[in-house]
Amino acid sequence: MLIFIAVLLGFALGSIPTAYLVGRLHGVDIRKHGSGNVGMTNAWRVLGWKAAVPVGIVDVLKGYLASAWVSRLGAAGGFDPIYAGILTGAAAILGHVFTPWLKFRGGKGVATGAGMLLGLMPLPVGICAGVFATAFFSTWTVSVGSLSAAAALPLSVFLLDRFTRASYEPALLWLSVALAAFVFWTHRTNIRRLLRGEELSFKRRKG
Repeated sequence: MLIFIAVLLGFALGSIPTAYLVGRLHGVDIRKHGSGNVGMTNAWRVLGWKAAVPVGIVDVLKGYLASAWVSRLGAAGGFDPIYAGILTGAAAILGHVFTPWLKFRGGKGVATGAGMLLGLMPLPVGICAGVFATAFFSTWTVSVGSLSAAAALPLSVFLLDRFTRASYEPALLWLSVALAAFVFWTHRTNIRRLLRGEELSFKRRKG
């Protein structure tokens, strides 16, 4: 019973539409501007980095709090702590992507997914952050960074488990595979735009 409550709390936490709320504070409905996505990237594009950075931090915290703290409620009920973290973290991601407050249309889940993994296995998250930064600053396209980091996630978990002292439960490896696939699915329209050469990107500002 406690794990069920924990999962519901994780979903509720993830469903907070951070970018939408910040946009409203600026008098803007972010769904009607830029890409229309309710996430940090579109917040940056529409509102600027000063608004986008808090959005990203809060979205990461949603996933982290769900997997690292809300999960303790499920573990207190006798549920395995790792699986409790996976379930509550996944619920937060689903809440972010399918927020009921905006007719089940939210963000892409990358920041919240990173926060979830930060609570479960921080080292692979650090590696993927480096991959994201490299891909983004090479192309100035957030979707390229997100997709590159997603692809690197299961590979980094596997290699760390196989060739270093780090040890990860098989469930965490399969979680990384599932999350990578989920990110690619939520970015399916971005992938189509990338293939057509029409994806929006941030241009380096001169001066």
